[in-house]
Amino acid sequence: MTLNVAVQLDPIERIIIRGDSTFALLLEAQARGHKLSYYTPDRMAMVQDGVFATVQPLSVRDKAGDHFTLGEGKRALLSSFDVILMRQDPPFDLNYITATHFLERIHPKTLVINDPASVRNAPEKVFVTHFPQLMPPTLLTRDLAEIKAFRAEHGDIVMKPLYGHGGGAVFRLTRDDLNFGSLYDMFTATFREPWVVQKFLPEVRDGDKRIILVDGEYAGAVNRVPAADDLRSNMVRGGSPKETELSGREREICTTIGPALRERGLLLVGIDVIGGWLTEINVTSPTGVRAIKNLGGPDIAALVWDKIEKKRAG
Repeated sequence: MTLNVAVQLDPIERIIIRGDSTFALLLEAQARGHKLSYYTPDRMAMVQDGVFATVQPLSVRDKAGDHFTLGEGKRALLSSFDVILMRQDPPFDLNYITATHFLERIHPKTLVINDPASVRNAPEKVFVTHFPQLMPPTLLTRDLAEIKAFRAEHGDIVMKPLYGHGGGAVFRLTRDDLNFGSLYDMFTATFREPWVVQKFLPEVRDGDKRIILVDGEYAGAVNRVPAADDLRSNMVRGGSPKETELSGREREICTTIGPALRERGLLLVGIDVIGGWLTEINVTSPTGVRAIKNLGGPDIAALVWDKIEKKRAG
C-alpha cells in the first residue's frame, strides 16, 4: 500500500530532529514508500466547502542540519490526500482551533491523525478531568477566592496556564510563599483563560513519566527527570530521559482511558503521570516517540503507521 500523506507542521527547518516525534513518523512513512507532502497552517484556505493548501513535496533524512528537501509548492485540495498528520505544536489558540474546523471538513474521507474534532474538544488539561479518580486534587479557575481556598486545603500547589505547553509558566507555590499575590496578578494580566491549580506532587523529583498510547493501547514510556534546580521535567526544559517500566497503577490508568481515546479517533496520545497520578492527556502533538526508541524501547512510529495503514485498507 502506497499512501499520499501530507503533514501539517510548524516550519520544518526549525525542528530539532533528535527528539522530534513528527520527524520519526515522517522517516517511517518514507521508509514504507509513502509519498510525503508538507505545508504550514498559514498556507491553508477554505473556499466554499473545499479546503486547500499550498503543499510541497517532501523528502527527509536523519541528518541534523540537513534533514529535509522540499519541492516546488502547488495549490492542492487537502481531500485529495489519503492521510494528513496534524502535527503543529501548540499554543492551543483560536488559530489552532480554526485549523481543526478546516480539517474536520475532509475527515474521515481523508484520514486526519488525530481526529480534528476530538483534538478541538479534548484540550490536554481539560480532557483529563473526565477521569477525576486518576488525578491529583485539581482546580480549574481564575477566581482568587477559589485558589485561596484550594491552597489553604492543600498547602503546596502548582499553578500553570490552562492552554500552556512545553512547561512554560509552571510555578510551585509553598503554603507560605509570599510571591502568591504577585503571581496571581501576573497570571491575571497575561492569561485570559482559567488556570490549572494542582496539589504539588513531591514525587516529581523522581520523574514525570510520558506514556504513549497508540489507538488506545499502551505503546511505550519514558521517564523524564527534572534538573536539580527546576520543577519542570519537559525535555525541552532540561529534563533527562530515562528508561522505565510501567507500574500496576500506570497500567490501570492506560486501561481506563484507552477506550475513550479510541472512540474519539485519538490515535497517537501522550499522557503524563507523576507518582501514579494522571496530570495531562496530550492529543495535539505529543512527543516522546524518539526518546523511547533511543532508550531501547519499541518503535512507536512503526506501530502508528501499522494502525494508519490498517484503517486506510479497511
